Amino acid sequence: MLRVAVFGEFLGHGVFALQGKQTWVGWISRVTGADAALATRLLLCIGIVDVMVSIIVLLKPIRLVLLWATFCGFATALLRPFVDEPVWEFVARWPNWGAPLALLALRGFPKRAVEWFR
Repeated sequence: MLRVAVFGEFLGHGVFALQGKQTWVGWISRVTGADAALATRLLLCIGIVDVMVSIIVLLKPIRLVLLWATFCGFATALLRPFVDEPVWEFVARWPNWGAPLALLALRGFPKRAVEWFR
């Protein structure tokens, strides 16, 4: 169930990013200082990575990808208060990083570096 949840989250966000969601372009510009053209290109890259993450997690949840998904889910949720949205927008998005973290915990945290790639 967690694999399907993380797949849906990252596929949905990835498709929005690939579509160049204007609100997100504006957020990237505000946070990074990039102009709209660069922010749009960055968002395209983010979208590609998100779709790749969704497929990997669905097919074979590699620990390093789950760690990345946890980090990205947390960072994008935390972004909300920095673009003048209420802190509750961050709280409401805890599942965006909690689901990949839970899946990582179920897979087991690696004891050796090589295990991050399994």
